[in-house]
Amino acid sequence: MFTGNMASLSVGELQEMEVDRRGESEESGDDETRRRSINGDVDPNQPATTSKEESPVDMDTITLDPEEEDVDLVHCRIGKIEGLEVLQKAKTLSLRQNLIKKIENLDSLSSLRELDLYDNQIRKLENLHNLTELEQLDVSFNILRKVEGLEQLTQLKKLFLLHNKISSIANLENLIGLEMLELGSNRIRVIENLDTLASLQSLFLGTNKITQLQNLEGLHNLTVLSIQSNRITKIEGLQNLVNLRELYLSHNGIEVIEGLENNKKLTTLDIAANRVKKIENINHLTELQEFWMNDNQIDNWSDLDELKNAKSLETVYLERNPLQKDPQYRRKIMLALPSVRQIDATFIRF
Repeated sequence: MFTGNMASLSVGELQEMEVDRRGESEESGDDETRRRSINGDVDPNQPATTSKEESPVDMDTITLDPEEEDVDLVHCRIGKIEGLEVLQKAKTLSLRQNLIKKIENLDSLSSLRELDLYDNQIRKLENLHNLTELEQLDVSFNILRKVEGLEQLTQLKKLFLLHNKISSIANLENLIGLEMLELGSNRIRVIENLDTLASLQSLFLGTNKITQLQNLEGLHNLTVLSIQSNRITKIEGLQNLVNLRELYLSHNGIEVIEGLENNKKLTTLDIAANRVKKIENINHLTELQEFWMNDNQIDNWSDLDELKNAKSLETVYLERNPLQKDPQYRRKIMLALPSVRQIDATFIRF
């Protein structure tokens, strides 16, 4: 876990943070106020979480424009959702960083396309059944324990439930149009109940308690899979994910690179911070552009031959492996992999 002041971190830790950041969904909520999660902690560069000691304001004190389509009520100390019926033209409603405890009184906003409730005090997904046009829902950084109450949201394309207390993946079967699912930083132990999500393109499950890669067979359109900071010990169950382009498996307990025979479209492979001793079984990944293998146990230079077929390879992370002790470390990587433009956090100068 990364906490505290950025200035107090070592260079190695900062670089490790950079690695971790790669596999988290970049878009939780709107672009301007999004935060990135680093291993389950909030990015220190972003605004602090709303203080729970603040006293809520009365909605009567907030002026609402009935003509507004994009309603932004961020950090207004709103304690209860009420009096929003006037917003009949609203397409997006942002209520992030408030003091809201319950989802309620939204029934009349049936034209809503995006609802953002990020960083509140919500305990339950409820009272959303009328929002049948909703395409994006963000209830990240709350205190949800279950995925529920979404059955009517069949138009939903993006669902963000990052950093809650959710213990299982459930009740998503009606969301057949879902393209992005973010469940990072929860308490999930098993990948399950995703069979009907054939449209899913991005799945983020980082910082949970998952021990096995399984039940992914139906996700033929998946292009991004992030399962960093879990308890995975074996790469398996990916054979049907033929369209996968980005795979993030850092900070697990993986010992062998295997099980990627059918994932020939991979452009990014992140296996940093595992227990891998040998780079193997990836010479068929000819489209690879980024390869993250720092913080492992690689000690043989001949392993780099596995990457020679990846003619577009640009970025390689190998620091904090036994290889790095070689005084010719950077030079040997450059000679073995001439297409590479970045080694670890440093670009190559020509």
